[in-house]
Amino acid sequence: MDYATHLRRITVLGLPLIGSHLSQFAIQLTDTVMLGRYDIEVLAAQVLAATFFFILLIFGSGFGWAVMPLVAEAAARGDETVVRRATRMALWLTGGFALACLPLLLGAGPILRALGQAPALSQMAADYLWIQGWSIVPALGIMVLKSTLAGIERTQVVLWATVAAVVVNALANYALIFGNWGAPELGIRGAAIASLVSTALSCAVMVAYTARAMASYAVFANFWRVDRAILARVFRLGLPIGLTSVAEVSLFSASSVMMGWLGAIPLAAHGIALNITSAVFMVHIGLSNVATIRAGNALGRGDGPDLRRGARAVVAVSLVFALVCVALFLLLPRPMIAAFLDPADPAYGQVMRLAVAMLAAAALFQLVDALQVMALGLLRGVQDTQVPMLLAVISYWVVGVPVAYLLGFTLGLGGIGVWLGLAAGLAVAGVLMMRRFTAQGAYVVERSNGSDGYPTPTR
Repeated sequence: MDYATHLRRITVLGLPLIGSHLSQFAIQLTDTVMLGRYDIEVLAAQVLAATFFFILLIFGSGFGWAVMPLVAEAAARGDETVVRRATRMALWLTGGFALACLPLLLGAGPILRALGQAPALSQMAADYLWIQGWSIVPALGIMVLKSTLAGIERTQVVLWATVAAVVVNALANYALIFGNWGAPELGIRGAAIASLVSTALSCAVMVAYTARAMASYAVFANFWRVDRAILARVFRLGLPIGLTSVAEVSLFSASSVMMGWLGAIPLAAHGIALNITSAVFMVHIGLSNVATIRAGNALGRGDGPDLRRGARAVVAVSLVFALVCVALFLLLPRPMIAAFLDPADPAYGQVMRLAVAMLAAAALFQLVDALQVMALGLLRGVQDTQVPMLLAVISYWVVGVPVAYLLGFTLGLGGIGVWLGLAAGLAVAGVLMMRRFTAQGAYVVERSNGSDGYPTPTR
C-alpha cells in the first residue's frame, strides 16, 4: 500500500474517531464552560471532581482499548468469532471494574480532603461525584463497544451517538445549572445530572446498534458464558494499557492537586488551560486509534513493510496538527480562554493572565506529546504493552512529577513551573516510546506471520 492510500485510509477512519473523541470530551468541556460562567469556585471544585473521576475511568478503559488491536487483527483475517469473544470478555472486565470503583466515587470527599484540598472545594466536588460517579458504568461500556466498532472500521455510529450526547448534555446543563426553563437551579449537581443522563443515552444507542446492525457478529450471544482464554488475553493486554494511561493522566492529576495547594484562582486557570490542551489531545487520540487499527491489520496479515509505511503516514499527520496547535497557543490564547470565563467576574484578569502563561508552556510539549501518543497507539496495535507501561511510569513519575514540584514549589515558579514539569515528562515519554516502536514494531509483525495465537474458537 503506497503513502497516498495510507493517507486516504487514515482520513476515512480517523475523522469519525477524532469527532467522537472530541464529542465525548465536549461533555466534560460543556460542564467546565458553563460552571466557569456560573461561579469560579464551583469551577475549581468541578476540576477536582473531574480529575478524580477521569483517573478511574482511564484505568478501566484499558480493558476496553485492549479490544481494538485484537479486533483489528481478527478483522484482517475475517474472524468474527474472535470479535465476539473479545468484546464480551472486555465488557465483563470493565463492568466489574466500574462496580469496584463506585465506593471511591460516591465517597470522594474524605479522599480529596486527605490530599490537602480545601474543605469547601472538597464538599462541592463530592456532591458532583455522588451523582456523576454512577456514569462510570455506561462510560466504560461505551469504551468497549467503541473499540469493537473501530476495530471493524464502523465508526460513523460512534460519532453520531456521542454528538447526540453532547447536545443532550448542553441542554440539560443550561436548564439545571442555572435554573432555566422552569428547572431548579442546582449548580454543580445539575452539571453532574446532565453528564450522567447524556452518558447513559450514548451507551444505550451503542448497545442497540451493536445488537441490531451487527447481528452477524452476535456480540451479546451467550453473554454470561465464561471464556477463560480470551478473558485472560484481554486482561493481560488491557491492564498495562490502563496503567500506562493512568501514569500519564495522573501526571496531570498530580498537577491539579498541586494547583489546589496554590488556591482556587490558579486551580481555575489550570482547569481552563487543561481543558483546551485536552481538546487538542483528543485529535491525537483519534489518530492514535487509527494507528492501533492499522497496525493491528498489519499484524493480522504479517506485513511489516506496510506497518512501517502506515506508521510514517499517521505520525506525519499528527505532527502537522501539533504544529498548528503550537501557533494557536502562542498567538491566540485569549479568545480560547475567554470562552470559559464571565468578563464580569472579579477574578477574570487574574485567571486570564495565568491561563495565557500556562498555554505558552503547553506549546512546548505539543510535538513530543503527539509523538508519545502515536507511538503508544502503534505499540498497542502490535500488542506490545508491558514495556511501554514501564516507560510511562519512568517518564511521568520519575521525571514529570518531581520536576513539576521542583520548579513549581522549590524554585518558586508556581503554576508555570508545574506546567514546565508536565512538558519535561511528556518529552521523555515521546522519545522513549518512539524509540521502542522503531526497534520493535515491524519485527513483531513479521515474526507473527499472521498467526494470532488463539486456542480453537468457540461461541
